[in-house]
Amino acid sequence: MPDDLEMPPEEALAEAQRLLDADRPFHAHEVLEAVWKAAPEPERELWRGLAQVAVGVTHLRRGNARGADALLSRAADRIVPYQDAPPHGIDVEGIVRRARGLAKHPEEGPISLRLTTN
Repeated sequence: MPDDLEMPPEEALAEAQRLLDADRPFHAHEVLEAVWKAAPEPERELWRGLAQVAVGVTHLRRGNARGADALLSRAADRIVPYQDAPPHGIDVEGIVRRARGLAKHPEEGPISLRLTTN
């Protein structure tokens, strides 16, 4: 991913989902991180949390359950405040539920994740 990657939120979500579906969670993290760094202040923690979820999945894929637990739990806590009015069609409730489930029971696969309600 280029360091200066810029994408509108909907495009970034589609690309991150494509990468997650292709079992490339670290690359999805990079897309989400780029949006986080460019996001307006009210959305920054949401995008930061989404990037952390992708890194947590990366840790799971690499067999690091402890690292995954820490990141997935932190990410879920970070994005919970957005549940009442999730922007961009982001499935905040579903992501929080899945992240917490993976953190507690990493052995329960498959490691799948849907970012939007679409």
